Amino acid sequence: MGRPIPPSYKIKNWPAYNKALKQRGSLTIWFDPDMIWVPPPTGKRGRQPQCSDAAIQACLTMKVLFGMALRQTTGFVESLLRLVGLDWAVPDFSTLSRRQKSLAVNIPHHGSKEPLNLLIPSRDIPT
Repeated sequence: MGRPIPPSYKIKNWPAYNKALKQRGSLTIWFDPDMIWVPPPTGKRGRQPQCSDAAIQACLTMKVLFGMALRQTTGFVESLLRLVGLDWAVPDFSTLSRRQKSLAVNIPHHGSKEPLNLLIPSRDIPT
């Protein structure tokens, strides 16, 4: 008894097929300019945080999504912010490393044929 022969498909609409293949590699990321990237002063003594929890979570989400190291993530987020024209400071890798311990970044994966929309909230969401 041999292996079953997989069905062969004949492409009849090459332009649509090519367009579908190109869309698989399409990537769109939106940053809300009203997002609280720099948190307000805490009122406590000592050095104030330079980046909000939302900024840290946005960076860590990119890290998890694309499987990057922390240094690569900071460079990636810097280039994204430069592309969209936002002059925000990106947290360095040691800040990301330290603060990722207290933030849970959970990205549920749902298999779908539709595009994946990644939304980054414009306000800090209490957990």
